[in-house]
Parts: sequence; structure tokens; C-alpha cells
Amino acid sequence: MLTRPDFMHKQILCVFTSRGEKLSFKNDNIIVQDEDKKIKYQSTCYRLFTLFIIGHTTLTSGLIQRAKKFQFSIILMGHNLKPYATLNSPTEGNVILRAKQYNYNQTTIAQHIVKNKLQTQKQTLKRIRSKTDKNKKSIQKINTLIELIENSSFDFQHLLNIEGQAAKTYFQALYEGEKWQGRKPRTKITPTNTLLDIGYTLLFNIVEALLNLYGFDIYKGVYHQTFYQRKSLVCDLIEPARPIIDYRIRKAHHLNQINHDDFDYHQGQYLLLGKKAAPYSAFLLEEIMHHKENLFLYIQQYYRAFMQDKKIEQYPIFSINSKID
Repeated sequence: MLTRPDFMHKQILCVFTSRGEKLSFKNDNIIVQDEDKKIKYQSTCYRLFTLFIIGHTTLTSGLIQRAKKFQFSIILMGHNLKPYATLNSPTEGNVILRAKQYNYNQTTIAQHIVKNKLQTQKQTLKRIRSKTDKNKKSIQKINTLIELIENSSFDFQHLLNIEGQAAKTYFQALYEGEKWQGRKPRTKITPTNTLLDIGYTLLFNIVEALLNLYGFDIYKGVYHQTFYQRKSLVCDLIEPARPIIDYRIRKAHHLNQINHDDFDYHQGQYLLLGKKAAPYSAFLLEEIMHHKENLFLYIQQYYRAFMQDKKIEQYPIFSINSKID
């Protein structure tokens, strides 16, 4: 399996065919050229972890063979940054792990995940330098909900309710002053909601690739319940890491990196299409890569804790402020 030092040398590559970028291979090197045929990126396939291809493309047998040989994932996305196909190279045959997954039917890990998510939300709000009364009250509210989870046992529905309460106060405080209308997944009613969808999608696919390193059945979750074709375990373990995206979008607002003219408004939705999407994907991926070691260690230690039937206190806690040891 991939080790921590090996992973730290891995890279995530994003190719925009809508900008005229072209992908090719020479021996075992991957090459990306711009529309003027100048080389923008060149590296050995050994260093590649995930390849995002945005826009129309043609998959060759050579690309598929190299993805299998060097075990990197390929994510195909449309011009609207919505994935339409994923090619992974998962570890196969981890029967013991999957048996444990199918036999697990408790809420303990789910509580741990929700508590961890609230902790990272609180950390994110604490990063705001000039705190308003709304910021301070939100931190207090989330802290109260964390204590509630620590001192009680809940079923899945109650956990969802607690998570919803925290999310409402968290987003209102984080995007205060941005005409926040609420977090509404996939509705794209504001540019901020659109960017959250894009950022979460990028993060989702990276967490999925990490889970595939160990041979998890990504459709069998511990919090999100089994639903046809939903990758419930990915939905579970992305939760504590979502504030990576949340805070970066807030930062983008403050740095004037978000131009509403870049968004096409169609049938009540703000869409990022073609070349206009590139700079937004770039800064979101850059932020994810800043936390890539923590993401790797979080999934690695989750795998070890789950396989070894460790006590919940020994499960990893994802943090956006410090490294996981």
C-alpha cells in the first residue's frame, strides 16, 4: 500500500481541454501542452495520484493502461465541472475489511464523524480575525452541540438534526456580508453555492481515491445510509474536511477573486463553464493540496482503527489547524 512519504510526492493534475490543453505521453512521462503546443507540465506517471480532465476528450488505451500500471485515478468532468465518469484503480481482494464493513451496524463512528465535522467548523470560524457578534454566538452554539454529542448517544436522525443546526449557524457566520441565502446543495442559487459544489466535488474524488487505496467498499457507509449508487463511505469521511473548501471560498471573496461576470445565469442557476472555470478550480485544488498530508493520514488511520477494532477514542480526528501525528 502507498506509504506517507510516497504520497507526499504525489501530484493532482487538472487538464482543461476547453482551454486547448492536450494530454500526451512519452515513455512513462505525462505531458500537458497548451493551445500553442508549449509544454505546461511534464512529469513521470509515478508521481501522479489523480488526473482531472475537464471538457471533451478521447480516452486512449495508452492512458487507461498507464492509469492501471501506476495506479492513478482519472476523473472526467464536463465543462460545468460536473463529473460524468471515474476510472479508479482500487486495491482488490481485501475480504476481511469488507466483511467488517458489512457487519458493522452501530452509530458510534457516525457520532465521531459528526463531532469531528463540528470541531473543524468551529476551528474555521475561529480563524476569522475580526469576529462579529454573530461569529462569536455561532462558535458558542457549535461548542454546545459538540458537548451534546460527547455526553449522549444518538440515532442517525438525531445526528442529522444536530449536523443541520450546526451547519445553519456556521454558514450564516462564515459568509456574513455575502448575501448568504443558505446552503442548498446542487441548486446553484448563488455563485458561492456553485463554488461550494465544485470544491466539494474535487475533494470528494480525492477522498474516494484515498479510500480505494485500502480496498474499502465505498458504497457501504457508517453514517450515510446505503442508497442506490451513492458512495456513502466517501460521503461520510469527507464531512470533517469540508471546511477546507468553505474557508477558501470566504477568502476568495475577500481577495476579490470571485467575479460574478464569470458565471452564466441559466434557469435560476449560476454556472461556471469552459475557460472561466479554470482559475476557480485552480485555487480550490491548491487549497486541497495544502491539506493533502492530513487527508492521507486521516484515511490511513481510519483504516487501521477500523481493521483493528479500536476504541472510538483511538479513531483519527481531522484538523485544519495542525497535522495528524
